[in-house]
Amino acid sequence: MSFRSITILLLMFSMNSNLLSSQTALSSLEGTWHVNMSNFNMWLKGNKLNPRFNYTIQTKRKRVGLMDVVSYYQNEKQKVIKGFDTPLNDQATRFLWKGKGLLFLFRSKWEILFQNDTWKVIHFEKTLFTKEGYDVISRQKNFDEVTIKEIRQKLKELGIEKELLVISQQ
Repeated sequence: MSFRSITILLLMFSMNSNLLSSQTALSSLEGTWHVNMSNFNMWLKGNKLNPRFNYTIQTKRKRVGLMDVVSYYQNEKQKVIKGFDTPLNDQATRFLWKGKGLLFLFRSKWEILFQNDTWKVIHFEKTLFTKEGYDVISRQKNFDEVTIKEIRQKLKELGIEKELLVISQQ
């Protein structure tokens, strides 16, 4: 085998292993996540209830990412916002969200600042229409007081000074 052939094989292996590691990291996000705490005004007004994110691994334009469906209830009707999250790093902790449908012009960057087996702290950047903010998401609908205290301590450790309010899921 020539040096060129070996180089090509190594590059292909490297690209495939990056794809696999990214897919593995994405698989831990797949499924439904409830928004348990937030400072995002959309969730705090009180007219949008039970916010949650549903992530599904998909390939778009040869890039593996997450189909992102945000759902909530307003006036007893379920509403959805769809988008696609493209990972910006191999660990799949930083993303670029692009809206689908009528929202195709909108983009937003977000990242996972902290995660454990139970919950994640997400930071989203300011956009033309939204302020910078934070969400705490989990597979659980609601937290007990001990977990809320633990989260508030972690937010302090992360240097997050904004107050995140508890969102009761029904």
